[in-house]
Amino acid sequence: MLRLQVFKWFTTALLVTLLARLFFIQVLTGEDFAALADNNRIREASTQAVRGLIVDQAGRALVANRTSLVVTIDREVLRKLPDQGEDVLSRLATQLKMTVQDIRDRITPCGATGSAPPPICWNGSPIQPIPVARDVDSKLALRIMENSLRFPGVNAEVAAERVYPAPFGANAAHLLGYIGPISADELAAAEPNSGYKRTSVVGRAGLEKQYDLALRGTDGKKQFTVDRAGNVVGQIGESASTPGNYLVTSIDANLQAVVETELQNAINRARSNNFKADSGAVVVLDVRNGQVLAMASYPEYDPEIWLDGLTNSEYKSLISEANGVPLLYRPTQGLYAPASTFKVVMTAAAEKAGMPLKGNYNCSPDVTISSRIFRNYESRSYGPISLSRALEVSCNTVFYRIANDLWDRSGKDQIKTGRDPIDQMARSFGLGQITGIDLPSEYAGRIGGRAWKRENWERNQEVWCKRAKTGYPETAKRDPVWAETLRQYAVENCADGYLFRAGDAVNIAIGQGDTVVTPLQVAVSYAAIANGGTVFQPQIAKAIIDTKGNVVQAMTPKIVGKINTSKNVLDYIRTALTGTAISGTTAWVFNGFPLEQIPIASKTGTGQVFNKQSTSWLATFAPADKPRYAVVMMVSQGGTGSGTGGPSVRRIYEAIFGVQGSTINPANAIFPTGRPNRELPAIDPSGSPIELNQPAVRASR
Repeated sequence: MLRLQVFKWFTTALLVTLLARLFFIQVLTGEDFAALADNNRIREASTQAVRGLIVDQAGRALVANRTSLVVTIDREVLRKLPDQGEDVLSRLATQLKMTVQDIRDRITPCGATGSAPPPICWNGSPIQPIPVARDVDSKLALRIMENSLRFPGVNAEVAAERVYPAPFGANAAHLLGYIGPISADELAAAEPNSGYKRTSVVGRAGLEKQYDLALRGTDGKKQFTVDRAGNVVGQIGESASTPGNYLVTSIDANLQAVVETELQNAINRARSNNFKADSGAVVVLDVRNGQVLAMASYPEYDPEIWLDGLTNSEYKSLISEANGVPLLYRPTQGLYAPASTFKVVMTAAAEKAGMPLKGNYNCSPDVTISSRIFRNYESRSYGPISLSRALEVSCNTVFYRIANDLWDRSGKDQIKTGRDPIDQMARSFGLGQITGIDLPSEYAGRIGGRAWKRENWERNQEVWCKRAKTGYPETAKRDPVWAETLRQYAVENCADGYLFRAGDAVNIAIGQGDTVVTPLQVAVSYAAIANGGTVFQPQIAKAIIDTKGNVVQAMTPKIVGKINTSKNVLDYIRTALTGTAISGTTAWVFNGFPLEQIPIASKTGTGQVFNKQSTSWLATFAPADKPRYAVVMMVSQGGTGSGTGGPSVRRIYEAIFGVQGSTINPANAIFPTGRPNRELPAIDPSGSPIELNQPAVRASR
């Protein structure tokens, strides 16, 4: 009897629970479930928006779009065929000169059994036509369309493809970047309202990545109803796509082409003098606002290599050290000892510490510091000279003594508080930190002072102490002498690698040792010297405009710091650098150049690198009396700054100012008005930029 009673209670409880659940589903949340059921029968297919153009300061297209005939396959149609479309795929593969497996890989959804890896597999909606071939010949496309019975589900349509017009032959591949399918990680990290989908194509590098949201536009979409089996029943809605905005840059394509050509000439010049010259960079800035007018990297590569997807061999060639790692963008990612270009920092630090600008300093052939002899470059002696003259002739021993004096004053091996004076001054010049340029993946470099020595020791002490005991057996097999040298270094660093010795200070004095910078940082610092001490954040974008020419966003100059010295000191440094082209290390370079009308301020650098040839530097700005442009050239393993970079930097200035021999013709200048365009290019009714007035004679590669 008890069992029967328990069974009744249990049955009653189940019925009450079931009725409560039915009430909740049917009454309380019925509308929500009805909406979900309705949505479950609706599928969306996106229509990719046309990506916006990237143009130079005069309105010339650096990145544009072209029309391409694309063959697509509708998987839904193939599914309904008796053989699942195998005959169609076979016939289409023959026409497109592809294999059936190639086509099948492209139409198989990513993640499905046997799918190819992205971006080969299809990452979009299963009901959306899938592109399987681009740039199809128009006659072939027409033949496929005319034989629709033999090619059901196959269509040919016009699509927009990225193209690089390269005005004047300007490459700018690193600067512009490239596009590609969005990754799963990027999609997961995207903001909810960003508009990114599985099928989105996004910027992968350069300006394409930095300004992706502005350039990509808004995708359109089509809505379809499907039955329980997922078959399309009909279309119920459609919204058009909105093209992306245009990015107007401060880059001048004419100047960019000149800069790229002259960087290649400098590389060739160095190699003709038995230097390896494995890489290089050039940066041209407007010193009055930080705008980047041109920026080149060597080795470069063809930007169109990304359009159809890279093969493994192509990607390996871009990251190959034997090829010079073409994918690395030297202006912002290359780290090099700044060599004697750092002496302007030393001059400002010396004055800050109370050393007189008008005093005399001994430029001897060598100097002994802490029982070690440090020599002048080529051991040349100038005797007692001013700091100004020391900059002009780049006398090392003057700055060795200054660094040793500052080292002694600020705590010798260790500093009590804060950073040492050289480190502090260098940071005020914009060194040792990212510049903030509107490009992804910039390196900060470092100032190898006391603070860095301590931080580096704390990071590596454990490894050094371990190596002090175990040595380097992997190196000893091929070079036992070098392996023992490394072990001795490890023993020393384990014990007191945090100490900042006099030799470290001496190395910093001439931009050697542990200090490394990017070419862009050097350009920013010399632009700050030129403009009176203002450190600008370098900027490539001038404005974002829509397809009708309306300004969506105008970029304004951004001040990020001030050089920590007086106007008097900056005037002194500018005067000294101007003298370098008259009677200093670049005098032979600018012989015959109209320096009276266009004075050039310059500083050479020859960086000594362990187990490599020297790094060539030439940092300049002009006109020195009314500065407008800063030009910095660096060639890794390239020899001397004046010998390798000098002639090329001169030709860049000749192009900027319209100089032929010793004659100036503004009509032939890249900037005929003496400055880059302030106004933005207009857009014609077809959506094409209208090129602004330009010089009558233009440079070409």
